[in-house]
Amino acid sequence: MTLRLHTATLTAILGFSSAAGAQQANPLDVIPDKMPFNIPYGAPISLTRAQAAIAAATAEAEKHGWALNVAVVDSGANLVAFGRMDGAQLGSIAISEHKARASVKFRRPTKAFEEGIQKNDYKYQLTLDDVIASRGGIPLIEGGKLIGAIGCSGGAGSQDEVACTAGAATINK
Repeated sequence: MTLRLHTATLTAILGFSSAAGAQQANPLDVIPDKMPFNIPYGAPISLTRAQAAIAAATAEAEKHGWALNVAVVDSGANLVAFGRMDGAQLGSIAISEHKARASVKFRRPTKAFEEGIQKNDYKYQLTLDDVIASRGGIPLIEGGKLIGAIGCSGGAGSQDEVACTAGAATINK
């Protein structure tokens, strides 16, 4: 009786399935056939195009009454242009840049990190340099190549994402 209780307790502590007596498969052990988010880097976005993306993002934010910070970085994660709407919170200046930089460095929307951590419990993503697990960073892709990224911050993540999507639409067609 005591041995059976200790075995059940040990099984529960180690994470083994008591029914099957085996560990659950780790979804991170799945090996994809193709490299995810494998967008090649391209020439850096121009200032004129970066400003157009910011103008589209801020126009979308203005329609809703949101005060946001918007940053555009080039394909090397260098700041090209920045816009701070009147009344946008100061703490979100750096966050908008961080979202843009993370998006271009990892070649994916920052929403992928948010979902990985929130929905899939991929806590390891928090250990990666420059990750930000908040939506509102979107890659800018032209001709199949990554030319930069846009990052928006100052509202709820969903608001940031809506504005950034409008900005990204000036490039991502």
